[in-house]
Amino acid sequence: MPQDDDTAVIDCRNLWKIFGKRSKEAMEAVKNHVISKLEVRDRFDCVVGVQDATFQVRRGEIFCIMGLSGSGKSTLIRHINRLIEPTSGQLFIENQDINALSDRSLRQLRAEKIGMVFQNMALMPHRTVLDNVCFSQEVRGHDAAERRETAMRAIDAVDLNGWDQKYPDELSGGMQQRVGLARAIAADPSILLMDEPFSALDPLIRRQLQDKFMSLSAEMQKTTLFITHDLDEAIRIGHRIAIMKDGALIQVGTPEDIVTNPADDYVADFVAGISKLDLVSAAKIMTPLEQFEQRNGPTNTDAWPEAHPDHSLDELVTLSISTKHPVVVKADGKTVGIVTKNSLLRGIQGHGDSAVGAGQ
Repeated sequence: MPQDDDTAVIDCRNLWKIFGKRSKEAMEAVKNHVISKLEVRDRFDCVVGVQDATFQVRRGEIFCIMGLSGSGKSTLIRHINRLIEPTSGQLFIENQDINALSDRSLRQLRAEKIGMVFQNMALMPHRTVLDNVCFSQEVRGHDAAERRETAMRAIDAVDLNGWDQKYPDELSGGMQQRVGLARAIAADPSILLMDEPFSALDPLIRRQLQDKFMSLSAEMQKTTLFITHDLDEAIRIGHRIAIMKDGALIQVGTPEDIVTNPADDYVADFVAGISKLDLVSAAKIMTPLEQFEQRNGPTNTDAWPEAHPDHSLDELVTLSISTKHPVVVKADGKTVGIVTKNSLLRGIQGHGDSAVGAGQ
C-alpha cells in the first residue's frame, strides 16, 4: 500500500494537450468560451488529447489510468516524463516543475527517477538478457562489475535466473516482458510508467506477471502510473483508478469507489459486469452499531460471527452461511457495525449504502 505521505510524488494540475497548428488559439477559445472537443476540431482543425487533467499520485501507490482506445491515457502518461509538451497546465515530480527543467535536467530526471515499461519492450536483439538489463547502468557510466551485480539482482527479482545469457529471440513473450521490467528495476527509479505492458500476453501469463509486478511494487515501494484498457486489470492491481473518456478524467477513486459509486452512466456501464464479492468491504455495507441499536434496541452479539471492516463480501458470505445471526463487525476489539442478511444481499447486488437494510 502507499506510504502515508502528504507530499505527492506526481502532481498533475489542470493539464491540457491540444494537437494541431492552431493549438494555442484553440486553447484560448477553450478557456475563454468553454467550447467543446468537437468545436475545437471543427473551428481550429485541432484534436484535444487531454482535457484539464488533475490528479496526484502518492509514494508507493499504483495509480491506474483506464480507458478505451483513443481516450487519451497514453497521451497523458507521456507528459509525466515530458515526452510530450503540454498545451497548458503544470506537472510536478517530487515538487519539481518538469516543464521548467532545462534539457540537461530533464535528461537527468528521466535517467535517475523515471523508468518506463511499455507493451513493446524494444529489447536490443544483439544483446543478451543481462546486457539488456545492464543498459541503463551502462548509460550512467557505472563500471562493469557494478552493472552486472545490479542487473543480476533485477533478473533474480523477476524470476529469470539462468536466462541471463540468452537473447531476446530465445524468450517467450512473457519472458521478454520480464526482461523489460527487470531493465526498469535495475535503473532503480522512484517512478515507474507502465503503458499496457501485459496487454498482448495470454491470460495465464498476464496474471502471473501482474502478481509478480504487485509483489515487486509492494516490496520496493515504487510509485507507479499504470495504463490499461482492461478494468479487471485496473481493479486487481490499482490502489486507485482514474477512468478517462475523450481526454477527460471522468472519475478517480479506489476500486471499491469506482464499482459501488460510479460517477455517471459511462462508468456504470464499465463496471456493470464486475464481481463485487472480493472488492466490496464490510465497512461499506455495514450498519453502524448505534444506528442498528436505535432501530432494534440493545443487542447481545456474543453468539454472532465476527468480521473485520476490511473483510470482503465473499468472506462475509462464508460467515453467514452457517448461522441465522447477522455478522458483527469489530475493529480493535470494539463493535463498530452490523451486517444483516439483507444488507449483505444488497451489497452483492451493488447497493453499498450502509443505511440500506439497517435493522432488517
